[in-house]
Amino acid sequence: MNAIKCMRLGKTAACALTAVLLAACTSMADLPAGTPLHQITSEYGEPDFSCLIPNGGERLIWTMQPMGQYAWGTNVDAAGNTDQVQQLLKDERFRVLASGSWSPEQVRCEFGPPAQIDSVGLPSSTSIVWSYRYRQAGAWNSLMYVYFGSDGSRVTRFHPGPDPMYERNFWFD
Repeated sequence: MNAIKCMRLGKTAACALTAVLLAACTSMADLPAGTPLHQITSEYGEPDFSCLIPNGGERLIWTMQPMGQYAWGTNVDAAGNTDQVQQLLKDERFRVLASGSWSPEQVRCEFGPPAQIDSVGLPSSTSIVWSYRYRQAGAWNSLMYVYFGSDGSRVTRFHPGPDPMYERNFWFD
């Protein structure tokens, strides 16, 4: 009889531990729309980046750049009401760059500061490139390369590529 009680108690403890561990795995993207800003900041800290948006509100971004692969963003109105907190560094989010004309300020306001800013090309046709570290398709250690023309004023193209930080050097391992 005691063995049965111990097994039941063990199962109950295992279920409770599993529930606690699963609760600890939630991310900012699990927060419901309308979560008060003070609640978000008390749980996740102050945002790393903010910018004003056209409707008089503010865009807030919590980012793990330059070394991390995640960033979350939400818009807040003047009354402190938030919309849905979204994971920003995903292929489907980057696709918004394909429509319209994006300035560096707009890209920074949409995704936060990049992990790196470089330039590529020949002296006569240099482009500014912003690189965002992210998990492509939730699996691949990647960089999203966002190119601005030679004058650096507008996005001209973007594409993902492997993140060299995670590439193994087989010659020296």
